[in-house]
Amino acid sequence: MVKFFSKWSRIFHRWIALPTLILIPLAVIAKFSGDAFHMPLNFEKFQSLLMLLLAISGGYLYLIPYIAKKQRHQRRLVHVEK
Repeated sequence: MVKFFSKWSRIFHRWIALPTLILIPLAVIAKFSGDAFHMPLNFEKFQSLLMLLLAISGGYLYLIPYIAKKQRHQRRLVHVEK
């Protein structure tokens, strides 16, 4: 099950990173350009949502090796007890 989530979370993380990579510089430019260029409020909410999704999927990707190590350890214990 970890392999399934690992594969799809990596794919999800990569595809969410692309629009976020584009939106963040646009938002910075919009903030510092003054009154010349305004972004809609929904744009900022969408950007925040993308950042939250990146943080969640990135956190999971960070924890995958530790989860797999714990599962390997548990399998060894079960195998040794038999």
